Amino acid sequence: MREIRFDEHGLIPAIVQDARTGQVLTLAYMNRESLQKTLELGETVFWSRSRQQFWHKGETSGNIQRVVKIMLDCDGDALLVQVIPAGPACHTGAVSCFFEELERE
Repeated sequence: MREIRFDEHGLIPAIVQDARTGQVLTLAYMNRESLQKTLELGETVFWSRSRQQFWHKGETSGNIQRVVKIMLDCDGDALLVQVIPAGPACHTGAVSCFFEELERE
């Protein structure tokens, strides 16, 4: 396996995708330890850049994301995490964090 290239802060972007529908659910970040926890638990665990702590998706809401597969991109600096979600991905209650379309000027 190719080496995972974490950035200067020790993070790697993780694009989370619904394994059944292909819908992109969110973009989060992982560090080595959160990636290891994700692999061990089989559920997504991220590193919260704003709170500077681990974030086990669904730990409080119940909206866990069961990991099906994790893919490393060709440059080794981004992850695609395919999941089976047990509820909405977004803290707003939306299925995906990507629900707001930008308007062209």
